[in-house]
Amino acid sequence: MFQENVQILWNKKIGPSYYCIGLTCHEGYGMAKPGQFIMLRLPAKTAPFLRRPFSIHRIITTDDRATGIELLYKVVGDGTDKLSRCRQGDSADILGPLGNGFSVFDNYQRIAIVAGGIGVAPMLFLAIALQTKGVDLSKCTVFLGGNSTDDLLCRDDFNRLGIRTHVTTDDGSAGDQCFVTHPLEMALEKNRADIIYACGPMEMLKCVVGIAAKHKIPCQISIETIMACGMGACLGCAVEKKDDASIYMHACMDGPVFEADALKFN
Repeated sequence: MFQENVQILWNKKIGPSYYCIGLTCHEGYGMAKPGQFIMLRLPAKTAPFLRRPFSIHRIITTDDRATGIELLYKVVGDGTDKLSRCRQGDSADILGPLGNGFSVFDNYQRIAIVAGGIGVAPMLFLAIALQTKGVDLSKCTVFLGGNSTDDLLCRDDFNRLGIRTHVTTDDGSAGDQCFVTHPLEMALEKNRADIIYACGPMEMLKCVVGIAAKHKIPCQISIETIMACGMGACLGCAVEKKDDASIYMHACMDGPVFEADALKFN
């Protein structure tokens, strides 16, 4: 884990409320796992006091050495609004990489990746890690869902990697008009996956977990939750453990990636 003052390399608007920001980083980020995150704080004069969590979207490398990280984010409040106004050369303070990431296995080839909205943020990093591990990405499928076509991110990135994408939107402006879990289940009935990876809203994850259990497929999920410290001190990201209401885990330390059967979904 590294705490450092970093420089903003770029901050590009990629949609009506979506941005992709590049930051310099310690070369130790070359050991980061997909699903891990950083806690970011802007200079005190311009931003809220508390840090904000962001999944690592991609590792920037130069000569096989990590020189930066890329974050994908949506403007939803004061903190991300101020972040969107940052420019190349501005500074930020980051702490990371934090949390537990996705596990990448040698013997899993047919892989389903499910991403809802900004939940796609860690999934490009995951896809790149799978490719590095030797997985044939042509056997993998990304199920990408959003409220509208404006919320469908990274389609071109997945296509360049050779991963099939299946798109759904709530309003029918792109792909099928349905929840992203519908084509997932239809696909699994025809061709069983070796593992499912998912990130997105809790209701989507609850459905994905149910589908995985029905088909007896291993599944890992990355949950989205509010975090204040990222290190287990504030206890603000507590999640209830399945089958034991007396035990709580914390997304920042035990997650944000969990095995599908680890959490209780209320």
